[in-house]
Amino acid sequence: GQENWRRAGTENVAAIAGFGLAAELAAAEVAGWDEIAALRDGMERELCHIWADTVVFGAGAPRLANTSCFAVPGVAAETALIALDLEGIAVSSGSACSSGKVGVSPVLSAMGANKDLARGAIRISLGRQTTPEEIERFLAAWRRISGRIRQAGAGRAA
Repeated sequence: GQENWRRAGTENVAAIAGFGLAAELAAAEVAGWDEIAALRDGMERELCHIWADTVVFGAGAPRLANTSCFAVPGVAAETALIALDLEGIAVSSGSACSSGKVGVSPVLSAMGANKDLARGAIRISLGRQTTPEEIERFLAAWRRISGRIRQAGAGRAA
């Protein structure tokens, strides 16, 4: 111990300096999150325009800028995932912590989501490199898929 046993060990100066630099770099990127949030919000508005009864989970609540989770009543997540995959769009269903599990996401359940609606949840992640053109490409694919789902009857093959 040092200083009459009041402070044991020596500070890890390299780690402290590294953490300080990491904090500075993270703070410099905060402005970029506003741009990502604007892309997400615009995408969500258009999703609701394409299909009026679209539900955006967590809309209006403080949440991560880079994540959107939505569902359309009566549309199975598997149907949407397969159709989007065929369009070259990579998304997933449910919440990240329930990926690969069968059943309703515990996160969406904890949020009070209706079980049938939660089963149709589609999660989209954006990043610093996501462009407005990529968002429009996704939305164009969703417009085509939505039209096919409506014609076939919600929840059946798109």
